[in-house]
Amino acid sequence: MSRVSNLFLASLAEADYELIRPHLKPVELPQGTVLFDIGSSIHQVYFPDDGVVSLVVDLTSGDTIESAMIGRESLVGASSGLNGQVSVCKAIVQVAGTAMALDSHWLRSLADSSVACRTMLFRHEQLVLVQAQQSAACNATHTIEARLARWLLRCRDLQGSDDLPLTQEFISQMMGVRRTSVSEVATTLQEAGFLRYRRGHIRIVDLDGLQQTACECYRTVRSQAERLLKER
Repeated sequence: MSRVSNLFLASLAEADYELIRPHLKPVELPQGTVLFDIGSSIHQVYFPDDGVVSLVVDLTSGDTIESAMIGRESLVGASSGLNGQVSVCKAIVQVAGTAMALDSHWLRSLADSSVACRTMLFRHEQLVLVQAQQSAACNATHTIEARLARWLLRCRDLQGSDDLPLTQEFISQMMGVRRTSVSEVATTLQEAGFLRYRRGHIRIVDLDGLQQTACECYRTVRSQAERLLKER
């Protein structure tokens, strides 16, 4: 039986886990909470049990562009364990949940003493890079409909549920598009029978249909995640 819900923690060797276990603290992650901002020091690392955290970049125009999503398969602030103590993006809670928090110096200490942990951290940082690269290509080439389908599917995978407590306004901020565009596309997807929407809540009702609508980026990121996080 797994010791914890977070898959990164669960995959640590027993001896490595025991080194940080006394320092892990359960925390709530309300939607919209900024865990750290661009240029700020990463004092705490978060291992989500549920919920979803977005890594985003704010532009001077006021737009926000999401580069990656993190859920229970990974951790937020992995770079701090590799001596990357200053954040290069903003981490904001997309879907409310819970997590185990750890002072970043304990993660650095573990990474310094454990090759296995250090290797895992590199792979999780690689996954963030994969998502950022794919998001850049996706935003430049694919339709809003395909991007929204991809975004919802990725969120579903990380949340582990077809029910997503999200507003169209928040989705538009994460995708860097107008709210009216999200509303129009969400209506189209709802009329196609792929999802149901009411204010502040989206339910995916036709997974196959939504997957067929999504661009290739969804499958690419998912396959890369499976490869990186299952390697030993």
